[in-house]
Amino acid sequence: MRKDKPYVMYVLFAINTIVFLMQYLLSGLSIENQLGMFSPSVIWQHQYWRFITPMFIHFGLMHFALNGVVLYYMGQQCEAIFGHWRFAVIYLLSGVMGNFASFAFNSPTTLSGGASTAIFGLFGAFLVVGLHYRDNGAIQALTRQFALFILMNLVFGLFDSTIDIWGHLGGIIGGALSGWAVAVPHSQDRFSTRARVTTVLFFIFAIVLFVFFGLRKFSMYQ
Repeated sequence: MRKDKPYVMYVLFAINTIVFLMQYLLSGLSIENQLGMFSPSVIWQHQYWRFITPMFIHFGLMHFALNGVVLYYMGQQCEAIFGHWRFAVIYLLSGVMGNFASFAFNSPTTLSGGASTAIFGLFGAFLVVGLHYRDNGAIQALTRQFALFILMNLVFGLFDSTIDIWGHLGGIIGGALSGWAVAVPHSQDRFSTRARVTTVLFFIFAIVLFVFFGLRKFSMYQ
């Protein structure tokens, strides 16, 4: 694992904190309404930034605090394993994939947001690491813990309507695919070029599929 500081995690944590403070101090701007994933705004007003910005907003202090703690812990782990730029790619692409999944499958009236789409992507990427490093006991122990956390969260999501389970699932998929595509540095013997290219194609296919389901959902309401 890399020994340098998790600079990218610090930057992402700072951005989330600044945006949350702006939401709190400038509540009249309704930042969450302007930046959250709200499918009608994407369809009818072409506000495509909503596929990116929702990963930086939060709904309340507890939502921000929980995601902040998990980002701080998981971010350090994943940035140490993948390195700075790979970690940034995984985080951002996971958040985007999670927002596309929200667009595709949530109710048209749902406003969603939060860093959890990207954070669940980090879990997905770590599961890929565990798959490729079965001979590493420490990584396997962490992988089992994270897999249990994912399972518990998805189960709770079935009974809690405030949890964007589709965003979490999309994040996991995005993290697994992007983590496989960028690979762990100096691990050519474990991550083949063919498999990495294949995961990129699967990532693109998943985005196209989510767009199709999102557009189809709105066509049914017309």
